[in-house]
Amino acid sequence: MVTSARDELRGLAFWADALKEDEAERARRGISERQFPAGAYICHRGDKLDSWTGVIAGLVKIGAISASGKAITFAGIGAGGWLGEGSVLKGEPRKYDLVALRTTRLAMMNRPTFMWLFDNSVGFNKFLVTQLNERMGQFIATIEHDRLHDPTARVARNLAWLFNPVLYPGLGDHIEITQEELALLAGVSRQIVSRGLKVLEEKDLIRVERGGLTVLAIHGLATYEGD
Repeated sequence: MVTSARDELRGLAFWADALKEDEAERARRGISERQFPAGAYICHRGDKLDSWTGVIAGLVKIGAISASGKAITFAGIGAGGWLGEGSVLKGEPRKYDLVALRTTRLAMMNRPTFMWLFDNSVGFNKFLVTQLNERMGQFIATIEHDRLHDPTARVARNLAWLFNPVLYPGLGDHIEITQEELALLAGVSRQIVSRGLKVLEEKDLIRVERGGLTVLAIHGLATYEGD
């Protein structure tokens, strides 16, 4: 049976269905794959990473280190997520670090292919608008949680982000993640994560399991503000 370009692309990108067959073929030709070990920098702040990047498998932290040495986490990107469209559109260096929190396989679309889709594909542009709007909402929520809510709420927020149905459709309700990884994403200690998970489990929002957890009430998790 002959596999279409869209079918092949679908294995790397959930937005493949938004493209026409010729657009999907162009997109697939413009994507290469790379693997990074746990702890490796995918790029440093100031690097010119000229590729739109999707996480095929693994977990990526978007963050930065201030001049005083304080580490800041902006977001975590799990399998299925795509990032960096703003930097690719503007052709500018990255304003953040990208770090693989576990062994991570990436799909990297070169800038000429990305710009061709941006200039020619209505479906691709609709996807980008939806993604950028969703990401903006997340970053606004980050400011609110960091200023108004307790550490457990930060843990809840970062977990809920990894189950965002717009950015990660079809993920289900279970994720493989360690407390160390969640601590790095939330910008808190492992001890705080451990206590926070117990609180969230007691409130029937999650079920902690060996090597991961299952979300029982995504809305409650996303809106949790602490006691």
